Amino acid sequence: MVRILLVLSQRPEATGSGIYVRALLEEARRRGHEAFLVAGVPVGWEIPSLPVPRDRCRFVTFGARGDLPFPIPGMSDVMPYASTRFRDLTENQIDAYEEAFSVVCRDVVSRFEPRVIHAQHLWLVTSRLCKDIPELPLLASCHGSDLRQFLQLFHLRARVRAGCSRLDAVAALTTEQAEEIATLFEIPRGRISVTGAGFDPRLFFPGKTRCGTVRIVYAGKLSRAKGVPWMLRALFRLRDLPWELHLVGSGGSEEAECRALAHPLGDRVVLHGALPQEALASLFRSSTLFVLPSLFEGLPLVLLEALASGCCAVATDLPGVRDVAASVGDDALTLVALPERTSVDQFPPEGEMLFVDALENSLEAMLRRCLLGDIPSPEEVARRVEGRTWENVFSGIESLLAELCRRRRGQ
Repeated sequence: MVRILLVLSQRPEATGSGIYVRALLEEARRRGHEAFLVAGVPVGWEIPSLPVPRDRCRFVTFGARGDLPFPIPGMSDVMPYASTRFRDLTENQIDAYEEAFSVVCRDVVSRFEPRVIHAQHLWLVTSRLCKDIPELPLLASCHGSDLRQFLQLFHLRARVRAGCSRLDAVAALTTEQAEEIATLFEIPRGRISVTGAGFDPRLFFPGKTRCGTVRIVYAGKLSRAKGVPWMLRALFRLRDLPWELHLVGSGGSEEAECRALAHPLGDRVVLHGALPQEALASLFRSSTLFVLPSLFEGLPLVLLEALASGCCAVATDLPGVRDVAASVGDDALTLVALPERTSVDQFPPEGEMLFVDALENSLEAMLRRCLLGDIPSPEEVARRVEGRTWENVFSGIESLLAELCRRRRGQ
């Protein structure tokens, strides 16, 4: 049994890192470990059911009457809830943000007495904890969005690297991401392990073979970084084929653009807003095709969840997606090449048209195969990702935590 302090600077739900933390907390509970959660939440946030007792949680609150008087800074610039972009924070706000998490975590360490800390994201809070709590071994999980922030926000790089370079261990999503982490954060490659991401097989499992009109699902933020505007433009060109699109998620200021592009498609597009995991799983089981047109990803959980539910997929050719495609096969997962970009998630006007063309071609080919029945069965698609469960992911994390505890005892 290990006493673990898990730290997440965002809400422990609603995003990929939130789902990741909840899954690890659940697996830790099942295996007899004791966990304590520190997370960032809005003032007045209604606490969902968590895999840890309420007295094993502490929250840094954001908002007018919170510990910090601004909305939660999001690891993505567009979040599914009210948020602040890190690029818009002043130096004083960043100082206050780091200090708020540091104070809470140091207090929890003194009261809960964990043997190890597992932080989420190679970013500001993790960097600060490396400096403020050196007496405990610290593992950090990379989620991809942290790398995007690091690449875009030059003024914060030295601050983040100063602490994160001292990490005892890092859990990466893919081998390619592990190499990038070693280079960007100056962390020895031997400290970085690939543990991946997973899905819950109790929720995500295949349904029946579908026929007729192809039901397509997109789930994620309705934003440009997720490629939604270009996906909608590509589907507009394919109106002669029998399909319907279900859009799941929200997107703050960029949601309006996505809704405007969906409007000409009429009732062929169903806007669901945010859905709980149970409802999303049910939608996947009744669908044939999942589309993920993102411009930047780590290892997208929602792609694994869709495949585990038996959906075929069309997704952009990104490192985390390629990692999945290697085991799934191109008959079930089509990769779409990304044109040259001007930054991590932007490209010039001519690149935008090339991206729409590429999405159109890939979507048309997959749609026609779906209509002909020339795709693997839902059961076969699900079988190809069956080893990527949270149980297996946690086994890798558990081994890292145990090794860190043994190493610290031996000093």
